[in-house]
Amino acid sequence: MFIRRTLQRAGVVLQHVKMAAPKSRFSSVAEDEVLLETVNSTGVITLNRPKALNALNLNMIQRIYQQMTIWEEDPKMRLVIIKGAGDKAFCAGGDIRAVTEAGKVGDSLSRDFFKEEYILNFKIGTYDIPYVALIDGITMGGGVGLSVHGDFRVASEKTLFAMPETAIGLFPDVGGGYFLPRLGGSLGVFMALTGFRLKGRHVQKAGVATHFVQSNKISELETALIGLNNPSHHDITNLIEDFQSKSTDVPDEEFILKSDMDKINSLFSATTLEGIFEDLRNDGSEWATKQLQILQKMSPTSMKITLRQILEGRNMSLGDCLQMEYRLSQRCIDDKDFYEGVRAVLVDKDHSPKWDPDTIEGVTSDKVDWYFSELPSERELQL
Repeated sequence: MFIRRTLQRAGVVLQHVKMAAPKSRFSSVAEDEVLLETVNSTGVITLNRPKALNALNLNMIQRIYQQMTIWEEDPKMRLVIIKGAGDKAFCAGGDIRAVTEAGKVGDSLSRDFFKEEYILNFKIGTYDIPYVALIDGITMGGGVGLSVHGDFRVASEKTLFAMPETAIGLFPDVGGGYFLPRLGGSLGVFMALTGFRLKGRHVQKAGVATHFVQSNKISELETALIGLNNPSHHDITNLIEDFQSKSTDVPDEEFILKSDMDKINSLFSATTLEGIFEDLRNDGSEWATKQLQILQKMSPTSMKITLRQILEGRNMSLGDCLQMEYRLSQRCIDDKDFYEGVRAVLVDKDHSPKWDPDTIEGVTSDKVDWYFSELPSERELQL
């Protein structure tokens, strides 16, 4: 690891972290899926499944949570950094295929994965130590949950951000109900329903990332962050902003959606999915017609629960949003579209899902209410 070699040459002492769980709990392969180190007063988390685009699985979730808890209780710790191995992805999502396979046979993974992932998301969002996510590459789904709730999210020109869950019969979880409505206007609704992808500087301009640093300076930034002596939040901000100001090799440009924001704010402002569809049809512009065509490919059930999730999330805390989303996740496991979406997109890859119901009119308010209804008390998410 470049950062490790550099610091060793500089004489910095590196300390391998002692895990809370007994070493025998995880196989050596499982331990290698996420690397956890303490470097001086900084914790460094490296998602280490580059061939799988650092996709998040339950083992990784558990080990990150355990170690973040240890660091949080250590008065010497001043900073935590999370990054992805390889040059393609920070984290492209969660191991959704395994979750659906477990759901089919009633395996506990279909409950445990979402529950422990959301508990980790809450830990990040309420963490006492400054948390820096270096989202230098693909950042989707579970990768969003590992980054967007932290203090600092540093994008690069390699960053590709999206929440494409409505295309697989799911919804933008990992706290999507909290951060998406806070992007301003109807941008979060638009991105959640359509799965629109943001790249590079546009991730920061949308408000998803807090900073932009070009990719070839990310390792140098990490070294500099680790080298800070007892840094305050202000010190970290100043350092990242200094690197941002020097990231001039990547041209700046207007926000990719700037010219569309008026339409987004007007055509995605209805409080019902039927209203959004009607507004898009009535507008009749090329842009509106294109968005309508995109939405007609998504799961009607997913879109309806997603819209309600975001509208309700506007006035909810992160913890309340995650508890709401856990209920939604378990209803997805109990219903049909999630399995069909994963089959069409990730398994057979025919991209021709057969949604049930297959129209937004077919998704009744009673069904949507069922998605949001309370679980048995012993199954509710406890934060």
